[in-house]
Amino acid sequence: MRGKTAEDLKLLDLLDPVAEAAGYEIVRLRLMGGAERRRLQIMAERPDGEMNVEDCTRLSRKISEVMDAADPISGEYVLEVSSPGIDRPLTRPKDFETYEGYEIKLELDRLAEGRKRFRGVLAGLEGDQIGVDLEGEAETAMIPLAWIVEAKLVLTDDLMKRGAETRAARIASEQQTTE
Repeated sequence: MRGKTAEDLKLLDLLDPVAEAAGYEIVRLRLMGGAERRRLQIMAERPDGEMNVEDCTRLSRKISEVMDAADPISGEYVLEVSSPGIDRPLTRPKDFETYEGYEIKLELDRLAEGRKRFRGVLAGLEGDQIGVDLEGEAETAMIPLAWIVEAKLVLTDDLMKRGAETRAARIASEQQTTE
């Protein structure tokens, strides 16, 4: 889920160690566009889940150095490094643990109960499956991680409240360290 194509996965193999050495984790990588002008989009964060503009700039410079030396993409491309945002993609097992209780959208690579798309409340991670409480269903649906093509948080009031509380705690912590 962190990369969609074989080319994405090769780039992750190259760039994961770069990000980790700089103190970041790549949440998702996508190389988009055709043969002409391509876009390498990298969503990343620090281990604490934060990612500010300075972090994006720092990681972008580190990645650019390696990309210039290794030259793994033929032709021109634009590098974009960003935070995953509030309504972030869920790509790693720890994401499914961290955001338990929040509403998510899922897309699967196969039909399950006659459909590929689901929306519900994330009920957690159990082994290599996630639990999702689907509206109108009595039992929690268990979906193998291997079947998930895309998973994303839904922007809700609860999620926005969590984001605001996280920002407030970070600002309070920063103010204490400067005093």
